[in-house]
Amino acid sequence: MRTSQLGGSDLSVSEICLGTMTFGAQNSEAESHSQLDRAFAAGVNFIDTAEMYAVPPTAKTYGKTEQIVGNWLVRQAREKVILATKACGPGRSLNWIRGGPTGFDRANLRAAVEASLKRLRTSYIDLYQLHWPARNQPMFGQWQYDPTQERPATPIRETLEALAELVREGKIRYVGLSNEHSWGVMEFVRLARAYDLPRVVTLQNAYHLMNRVFESGLAEVCHRENVSLLPYSPLAFGILSGKYLADPKASGRITLFAGFGQRYAKPNVDAAVAAYADLARRNGLTPSQLALSFVYSRWFVASTVIGATTMAQLEENLGASELKLSADVLEAIDAIHLRYTNPAP
Repeated sequence: MRTSQLGGSDLSVSEICLGTMTFGAQNSEAESHSQLDRAFAAGVNFIDTAEMYAVPPTAKTYGKTEQIVGNWLVRQAREKVILATKACGPGRSLNWIRGGPTGFDRANLRAAVEASLKRLRTSYIDLYQLHWPARNQPMFGQWQYDPTQERPATPIRETLEALAELVREGKIRYVGLSNEHSWGVMEFVRLARAYDLPRVVTLQNAYHLMNRVFESGLAEVCHRENVSLLPYSPLAFGILSGKYLADPKASGRITLFAGFGQRYAKPNVDAAVAAYADLARRNGLTPSQLALSFVYSRWFVASTVIGATTMAQLEENLGASELKLSADVLEAIDAIHLRYTNPAP
């Protein structure tokens, strides 16, 4: 499996990263460990998790995913695994996490890191990410910035200073962002440069055939500032597999958990999915293979975060990395994109 270096770090990661948010909810510990074993046998060396997981987040499953990963990790050669996790941000009513995280200040970040280290059964985290910004900005399906929703937020310099302490102590190696926008990435980079603080090396944002927002402003920012994209949801919560076209009640996160389909309940989503699925089939591919291969092929993608609830899904996700889309197929994808531009941002 191909590898790449994350930003300005010395972390060399596989082109596929195994996401784990189903571990502890849709997947048992035994099933989760089987997925981890299979992925690593295929050449994956990169795992992504978060203190908030499993998903959907509940008080009962809080921290369960990190525990499952930790129980697997302790049996591995630690230096061969690139481990990423995330600190939960404020503003989402997750009151069972540190009483409801109020920001990315020193106390919250230290508490989050130390709890994650304990659950993960390791002494360090390779990539520590801020799960979403502390400040007001559109995220998780919102698509317009609304200044009337401003709220108090930890200053970014204060956050970087807190992270710098954790880097110096050896608890984390590198810092990344998630669900960020251009201003945020540039502000983190600017302040790190000005005050000799940890430089962000990655950005983990949603990116798939129906959400190519990254390609405009953020692509240039990340390229010029050497920040690697880690796209998540390459199948748009399974919608791009086409299974909901055939059966709107098909089993998956969209149907199992209330509210999960909200991000995709927008005009033109069904039409776009149908167009991409038809293109895939006309070229001897499954809709999932087309969607995954497209993301894997992007020049700005360092490692794609995949997720699966079954081994069959995992095998398809892994196998798609070996496919190469033709120039004609890529041109047809762009034609569909121009017809149905970012229907699920």
